[in-house]
Amino acid sequence: MLAELAHEPEAAQHPPPVRSRQTWTQAEGSPLPLGATWIEEEQAFNFAVHAENAESVTLLLYCSTDLVNPVLTFRFDFLRNKSGRVWHCRRPIQEIGDACYYAYSVSGQAASHLHSFDPQKVLLDPYAKCIFFPPGFDRELATREGSNAGQAPLGVLTGHLAAFDWEGDRSPHHESDAIIYELHVKGFTKQPNSGVDPACAGTYAGLVEKIPYLKELGITIVELMPVYQRDPQEGDYWGYMPLNFFAPHAQYASNRGDDEQHVEFKRMVKAFHDAGIGVVLDVVYNHTCEGDHRGPIYSFKGFDAASYYMLSPDPANPYANYSGTGNTLNFSQPHVRKMVLDSLRYWKTEMHVDGFRFDLASVFSRNADGSLNWGDAPIFSEIAADPELGRLRLIAEPWDTGAYQLGRGFPGVTWLQWNGRFRDDVRRFVRGDAGLVPDLMRRIYGSDDFFPDNRTDAYHAYQSINYVTSHDGFTLYDLVSYDRKRNWANGHHNEDGTDNNYSWNCGHEGVEDAPPAVLDVRRKQVKNFCCLLFLSNGIPMFRAGDEFLNSQLGNNNPYNQDNEIGWLDWDQLRANEDIFRFFKFMIAFRKAHPCISRSRFWREDVAWYGVGPMADRSNDSHSLAFCLYGASQGDDDIYVMINAYWEPLEFEIQEGTAQEWRRIVDTALPSPADFSDQGLRLERTQYVVDPRSIVVLLRERKSGKE
Repeated sequence: MLAELAHEPEAAQHPPPVRSRQTWTQAEGSPLPLGATWIEEEQAFNFAVHAENAESVTLLLYCSTDLVNPVLTFRFDFLRNKSGRVWHCRRPIQEIGDACYYAYSVSGQAASHLHSFDPQKVLLDPYAKCIFFPPGFDRELATREGSNAGQAPLGVLTGHLAAFDWEGDRSPHHESDAIIYELHVKGFTKQPNSGVDPACAGTYAGLVEKIPYLKELGITIVELMPVYQRDPQEGDYWGYMPLNFFAPHAQYASNRGDDEQHVEFKRMVKAFHDAGIGVVLDVVYNHTCEGDHRGPIYSFKGFDAASYYMLSPDPANPYANYSGTGNTLNFSQPHVRKMVLDSLRYWKTEMHVDGFRFDLASVFSRNADGSLNWGDAPIFSEIAADPELGRLRLIAEPWDTGAYQLGRGFPGVTWLQWNGRFRDDVRRFVRGDAGLVPDLMRRIYGSDDFFPDNRTDAYHAYQSINYVTSHDGFTLYDLVSYDRKRNWANGHHNEDGTDNNYSWNCGHEGVEDAPPAVLDVRRKQVKNFCCLLFLSNGIPMFRAGDEFLNSQLGNNNPYNQDNEIGWLDWDQLRANEDIFRFFKFMIAFRKAHPCISRSRFWREDVAWYGVGPMADRSNDSHSLAFCLYGASQGDDDIYVMINAYWEPLEFEIQEGTAQEWRRIVDTALPSPADFSDQGLRLERTQYVVDPRSIVVLLRERKSGKE
């Protein structure tokens, strides 16, 4: 038998050659990653999109010369191009040719009361990294029946472009020296008096030109109001109506070419990092600009409204609305949570940002039926488990339109939180409300009533983001200039914006024709707010322009004011250099004394006093003093006397001798005496603190003292 086999033809002893063929993924595409992904080794794009209840999905590719008729139309075959809930395909560059934009058309059975599936609508990929708006872009067409071809936003095919050079980039890390500065990218430099190159006014590049100013002021973290791409025809100046969660807003780029906004944004981040300044993005994941059933179909609605959004049992208002803007994303859906995590990772890994401030973050806690998950809302554990995201600075606005979860009520246990109680209590105390001394003590101490550090909870003082003003509400100068909001320009009959401002106009309503005596009180009140903010445990934040008395003329909700109301007026910096100086010196003082801002609460390192040896916590009290000991931190001692009363009060200093103390701050004094860097040595332990004033003393650490 063996002899017979030995005489068989040689060809019969070898297997037939394997024919070269496409892999399954090359032929059908891959369900991951979502979006349009460039595959370098294959010279092809992979397209993947989540559309759970769609009956058909079609990929549309456009060239720059014809934005109405696709140069390539590919209809997905669910037997080949669908895995689970994701539709996918892979197209080689030879087939794509001159196409540079892409979109989808989707059909399906929509509920009768939902404005959803419409195969005539050109749909933007939720994962598009760059968005192109055709010259004929029309929001109105997306809100009604019929095609919007040639007038809909399109995704840009950018993955095959050159990579950005991040060499040498280092993310700064700030602890006791953290100073957060909230600003609007456009509004910060749009005014001609901003001093930036006119070609860069209102752009990412414009911010780079202002870095020396931020360094002089002492800022260590900039918090950028939303920079995700939004609908440019919606009148959303602030940016809280996102169209997409991956693309930077193209209208903030000085160069409007395809993908130039990415390059300019990255240059800005790198420049901030080179200056030692961290970048935090104010992000909106709770809703989109598609609004309710009357709003446009741009993206999510067209792919599957019923799975992307929370629904309401009311057929007349089918979309649940916990954001106040018409719709709320459904975080009980895994693909919605995945989209948010993918977005966060993208902005971290590709754009190198250092953290996020989450708008209306209580929405993350809501179940599909709208109820709050007070225990373990899944997205918080998913973010915490991610090796990249868990180390970022995560800041929550711990409420939405129907929930208030400040402190331990918020499921993100390690997150930092905007402390709305600090804002309200400090405002009320400074304007002279009764019964606020006990609350002021808690806010200065770090708000341990909301962030307890007991064995069970173990919160940290730095988790409280202390602020008096933010984009949402009066500017600091308007806070001391108006008793009532003036929002008529917004077009809502002055009914928008909060009425609970806790403001005081210091005796004259408005900034026009205010008498000198009123102006003096206002400047003093601004300095009082500044002192309390920077002398409190926790991380301070303030809004851009407060350091030079920028005004919005009493408008406390200029979300749609893309004009001089919403832009910073840099002439005020030159007119109010004394206030800028005071802010700059108070920031430097805080950074020079780490005993103020700590990981833990002050505990035995603080002694509370009043005008005498005991703090007066009574309802009629408007004064407080405290001594913060710095020895445990290798620092000096700080003694603060606070008088929010409308008469002068004589304080008896309760610590040491008069000669040990130097006066650093007295907000009642004119500049430059209001802040003395060297300090004035005291001659007696009695100090008369003027009405509505704060005095800060410093006692140098004794040599050899631990």
